[in-house]
Amino acid sequence: MSALALVTVISIFYSFINVDAFTASGWRSAHATFYGGSDASGTMGGACGYGNLYSTGYGTSTAALSTALFNDGASCGQCYKITCDYRTDPRWCKRGASVTITATNFCPPNYDLPSNAGGWCNPPRQHFDMAQPAWEKIGIYRGGIVPVMYQRVPCYKRGGVRFSINGRDYFELVLISNVGGAGSIKSVQVKGSRTNWMTMSRNWGANWQSNSYLNGQSLSFKVTTTDGVTRIFSNIVSSNWRFGQTFSSSIQF
Repeated sequence: MSALALVTVISIFYSFINVDAFTASGWRSAHATFYGGSDASGTMGGACGYGNLYSTGYGTSTAALSTALFNDGASCGQCYKITCDYRTDPRWCKRGASVTITATNFCPPNYDLPSNAGGWCNPPRQHFDMAQPAWEKIGIYRGGIVPVMYQRVPCYKRGGVRFSINGRDYFELVLISNVGGAGSIKSVQVKGSRTNWMTMSRNWGANWQSNSYLNGQSLSFKVTTTDGVTRIFSNIVSSNWRFGQTFSSSIQF
């Protein structure tokens, strides 16, 4: 094979590789409990703002993170592979089982209880309060709490990133959901059809705000995830948008 042909083959090969793809972290130890009932109906809403987890595609494979993991909402949307630590607790762990969850909620500390006896989410504990159906894939119900090993992994989502616009005039509150790759968002910029790019600020969870008047303009977003990957969603929101609407893109991380 000639040198030119070899270079061509290599170029084609790398064109199919996402060099920016988020890679899994190492394994760490934590503990996990469950909440929300057998149908996970009690997990709806939550501190990330994703609302109805069924309709937004997160389903029952979700968890609330302790303070040490939640990072004031910056961890919303991150995905974790969790396996029960069978060597530590063979009584209540299911051997070899694992589940991948998305962070959708916050597990608040309870300083009235000791960290090892009810205050499971007290700092500096790393703890997952998982939706019950997800927890029961790795643990036996009567155990209640189990030791786990976890790693942060890439998120794989169906369809593209979604933008839900709420708020009012001069206060656009945009929920960004269904984010793949790193899952969590580092920064967001918005551009109206009559404006330049403007930096948005995190209001709470996965909700980002702008204090500009953007009514009657098509909107574009520039989103950077916590691993530094940026995607531009050009004119994803049509100029006749209204508060309360959700716009789905075909772009994913």
